[in-house]
Amino acid sequence: MSEIKGQWGVPQGMGSCHTAVWQQKYVFEGHVPARFIRQYLSNPPKGSFGLTVPGMPEGSPGMYDGKKFEPYNIYLLMRGGDYQFYKRVEHPDTE
Repeated sequence: MSEIKGQWGVPQGMGSCHTAVWQQKYVFEGHVPARFIRQYLSNPPKGSFGLTVPGMPEGSPGMYDGKKFEPYNIYLLMRGGDYQFYKRVEHPDTE
C-alpha cells in the first residue's frame, strides 16, 4: 500500500489503512466520512486532490463502537506533497 500512497502523493504521516482512488482523479485516505467525500466531490478546493484522515481515530467510520468517540480532523491532500486542514469531525457519523 505504501507504493500506491507514494504514487498518489499522500504525504508521510498522513496515511491510514485504506486508500480509495475515484475516477483516477481523487484520493480518499483513511476513515473519511462519506458525507465529507460527497461534499468534497461537489466542489473540490483548488490545488487539492483528495482528503485524508490519518491513522484510525476512535469514533471514525468503521471504528465507532457506539460508545467511545474522540473528535478528529480531516485534511485536504494538496498537489506538491502538502496538506491543509479541511474539517473537524465533532460527532460520530452514523450513516
